[in-house]
Amino acid sequence: MKLIIQIPCYNEAETLEIALNDLPQHIKGIDEIEYLIINDGSTDETVKVARDWGIDYVVNFKSNKGLAYGFMAGIDACLRNGADIIVNTDADNQYSGKDIEKLVIPILEEKYDIVIGTRPIDQTQHFSFLKKKLQHLGSWTVRKASNTDIPDAPSGFRAYSRDAAMQLNVFNEYTYTLETIVQAGREKIAMSSVPIKTNAELRPSRLFHSMWGYVKRSSATIIRAFMMYKPLRFFAVVGAIPLIAGIVLGIRYIIFICMGDAGGHIQSLILASILILMGFMTIIIGLQADIIAANRKILQDIQYRIKRIEYDLTLVPTKKEKTENGAKYAAK
Repeated sequence: MKLIIQIPCYNEAETLEIALNDLPQHIKGIDEIEYLIINDGSTDETVKVARDWGIDYVVNFKSNKGLAYGFMAGIDACLRNGADIIVNTDADNQYSGKDIEKLVIPILEEKYDIVIGTRPIDQTQHFSFLKKKLQHLGSWTVRKASNTDIPDAPSGFRAYSRDAAMQLNVFNEYTYTLETIVQAGREKIAMSSVPIKTNAELRPSRLFHSMWGYVKRSSATIIRAFMMYKPLRFFAVVGAIPLIAGIVLGIRYIIFICMGDAGGHIQSLILASILILMGFMTIIIGLQADIIAANRKILQDIQYRIKRIEYDLTLVPTKKEKTENGAKYAAK
């Protein structure tokens, strides 16, 4: 059983070694632990720090691609190098390395394919009151959109089984955390969470520059993910609003006709017609999107099967296999 711990990095030379030193060297049930960083266009000595520490793999970008792109590139590299379990953590040492064992145990026991670390948000001192409330609100929204019970959706401290990692798709350029939960929930991938500890803040978050920017981009990510995985429900709800309003106005106009007072309410009839048409067209769009979503599921299944073939063909031998093969070669 091979575990690869991946760390997305962007100018993390000052904190990376601290985070690396905190990572576990041995976990019960894991035969081999390796370490990978995603250098997302760093301009400092992030890669040098990692190589001096003894990192096993470096995924290197010449320019900054963003957290979501880097995360998926890391997942791809981990799978190609034979990871049975992949753990994603941060380079700023926000998460405790000791808690990685908590993440992987449910996967080792074959109970879940995705395990997410739940931070003590209300007890985190460097989180402002507004940020704590927004974190809870965002997690609640993701739970409703994904039909899951994950209490800390923005947490980037998470573990994936090999099978779950091969099913991941991230389409937004902002962050992978929210979209992957919605996707996993809607695809019925076994997912759970475990309580974890957080370390003192070493640097401010770089994911967003303002609270409003975070809310805006996170909301757009959740809405887009919900549109992608449950399009008919989304457009039906959106279309029902003008449709019901138009029907109410139409009934109101009919009542005026029955009362013999329809002449001065022709504007209501026009507005009712427009609203009913808008609602009807929106629902039609939802039906079309649902058909496209069905095709997407077929394509996703094909992609998953191709990945299984591709990654199995590109598996590298483990250290144990290298030793055994070397011994067999020496015996010959």
